[in-house]
Amino acid sequence: MIKKAIALAVIICTVYWSFSTLMPSEVTSIDSPETQFSTHRALLHLKEIAQAPHYLGSKEHDRVRDYIVKQLQDLGLETQIQTHFSIDDSGNLAKPKNIIGCLRGREKGKALLLLTHYDSDPHSSVGASDAGSGVVTILEGLRAFLKANKTPKNDIVVLISDAEELGLNGASTFVNQHEWAKDIGLAVNFEARGSGGPSLMFIETNQGNAKLIKGFIEANPDFPVSSSLFYSIYKILPNDTDLTVFREDGDIDGFNFAFIDDHFDYHTQLDNYDRLDRNTLEHQGRYLMPMLHYFSEANLEDLKSDQEQVYFNTPIFKMVSYPFSWIYPMLIIAMVVFIILLVYGFKQEVLRVKEIGKGFLAIFSALILAAVVGYFGWPMFKAIYPHYNEMLHGFTYNGYAYITAFTFLSLAICLGVYHKVYRNNNTASLLVAPLMVWIIICLGVALKLKGASFFIVPVYFALLSLFVIIRQKQPNSIAMALLSVPMLVILVPLVKLFPVGLGLKMMVANTALVVLIFGLLITVFGFFKHKKLWGYLCVLVTLYFFVSAHLQSGFSSERPKPNSLLYVYNADDNTAIWATYDKMLDNWTTPFFGEQPEDASTLNNNIIDSKYNSGFTFTKAAPVKALSEPIVQVFKDTIIGEYRQVRLAIIPQRPINRMELFADSLTTFQSFKANGQVLKNKGKFKSNRLLSYFVADNDSLALEFEVPKNQKTRFTLLEASYDLLQDGTFEIPKREAAMMPKPFVLNDAVVVQKTISVP
Repeated sequence: MIKKAIALAVIICTVYWSFSTLMPSEVTSIDSPETQFSTHRALLHLKEIAQAPHYLGSKEHDRVRDYIVKQLQDLGLETQIQTHFSIDDSGNLAKPKNIIGCLRGREKGKALLLLTHYDSDPHSSVGASDAGSGVVTILEGLRAFLKANKTPKNDIVVLISDAEELGLNGASTFVNQHEWAKDIGLAVNFEARGSGGPSLMFIETNQGNAKLIKGFIEANPDFPVSSSLFYSIYKILPNDTDLTVFREDGDIDGFNFAFIDDHFDYHTQLDNYDRLDRNTLEHQGRYLMPMLHYFSEANLEDLKSDQEQVYFNTPIFKMVSYPFSWIYPMLIIAMVVFIILLVYGFKQEVLRVKEIGKGFLAIFSALILAAVVGYFGWPMFKAIYPHYNEMLHGFTYNGYAYITAFTFLSLAICLGVYHKVYRNNNTASLLVAPLMVWIIICLGVALKLKGASFFIVPVYFALLSLFVIIRQKQPNSIAMALLSVPMLVILVPLVKLFPVGLGLKMMVANTALVVLIFGLLITVFGFFKHKKLWGYLCVLVTLYFFVSAHLQSGFSSERPKPNSLLYVYNADDNTAIWATYDKMLDNWTTPFFGEQPEDASTLNNNIIDSKYNSGFTFTKAAPVKALSEPIVQVFKDTIIGEYRQVRLAIIPQRPINRMELFADSLTTFQSFKANGQVLKNKGKFKSNRLLSYFVADNDSLALEFEVPKNQKTRFTLLEASYDLLQDGTFEIPKREAAMMPKPFVLNDAVVVQKTISVP
């Protein structure tokens, strides 16, 4: 009994260890050595940068830029501002103002680039984490690096890009137009998609990653958190960073360092100075300093490789890697060893067909039940708590309580199922089924998701455990628990990471993985007689966290409800409406829409660009206000052959922040330019949206296009300013403390809609 208690303690401590070693537990003080990165010194910069939203085109954007430039100049870097119009593949047009600095090295060769962005997301995000944390990490890291009074071998270029939030426009401008771009050998990028948690490392490369991983391991950061699985998933998801532009347009390799916990703060007013996790900022600094010291001296001409590496982090060893060429041999060896152990187990009369069959029944029953719970559980809670739908990114304030609850519910399912098949001497037989399932999984990832091939490592330790059980029949429980340690430290963090990284809608990944892990832990729990009691305990823990989630399900000043309001004036017919994206109206929005708001389906013929392609939900007639509509000036309208060439300008008559231009999807353009930039999706846009222009410096929108001469070309323009609450004309009351502007959409805006026709 004592041995089993110790074995259970080993498992619990290992689970705790697997999380506690992911990031620093203490932060460096303000009076730490001058050559050391100090989180508290970095926070002094963050306090200056993250005072208010500083999106492109805002006055605060100019102040933040001036502050960063001065800090780089004070460090002795030669600085410049790069400004040019840029348009991305989705039609997001902007004129970023990149901050560029350079510290000259002692030798000629490729340069090391330190990269992040300084613009915040329009229009309410304060941008402390995303990506003020990256800015201050670089500023403090450079200060500490320069205090060593050592000239680096390689040039160190700093790019604090602009308009990253709009379409990676600043990065594109640098890569495609700046003369220094061709000299960049490696880029190191700092990003955020939340306000806390460990920072994850992702590699960006068009070739093999072998030399990059080798360099990363040799740089030897204190708390590396990464795996080849992360990047395999990252490439599948529609999430890009500035570094993606460097890889795609410049074939420049790089490292992303990004933290993703507390996703509910992402792009909201909660992304502020106070909510940034100090340990997370420390983690970013612990990455930068070894990367800076190592790669400022490395041969950046020699980073390309045709070899791919599987890699993953573990405590003690930090990073483990091996070549892709080992994947199939390791898999085949595991299969052969598994077959040998089956033969050996039958000869020793330890394995029995009937008991193995029960093992298959148990693992598949548990997997099916847990998968059903994970797949349907979150939609069920969204139905019970419909206000969760107002959080467009899909991660609620009580999301961690749900992750914990579903984890223990899956454990309860496992314990309940395996209680039914428990026999005094059938543990070895019960292990056969989960081992076979894991081998099949490893075969699948070897074929389709090679970055996850390190899953074979836990399988090897499970095979060793099976051998011990066959040999000893009643092995030492503590020894079995110790053999499970590698599996736990590799796989357990993924139980949390999957729903955090992929959203609570992917809770099924959490529940299924818990079952798969438990299947290998049967080497320990298979000898526990009272699984049913442990299952009841897990149910109680599950209920506790569901109750906790319920108690935190409402909104408050600490967990504000996102809501939205727009005023849309139609200049064509001199009418106006209120519009919202909210599915549930509240005390702030109801006065505008009444108890019977109108459906917004007709307004959604033209969906305004947003991260989640959100459309309006409700509208209501609004009083018409005197708003200055834009002027359209036609400078050229000429028919040459079968085509009509048109050049015109849309000139705002009021301070605005954004223009959305739509055209019928059947409209054909032979060519199309906006402010001199070639529209890449001309004639191929999936919706009616042609482009989104984010205005800075009060620039107008100049269009130059060629269309069939007989085509009736018509545009719908939505011209928006982010000043609905500031414009005294509308007398909009302030939100309650338990509310905030909804992120990811055009919000708190005064919109003028106008049709532009080319006769």
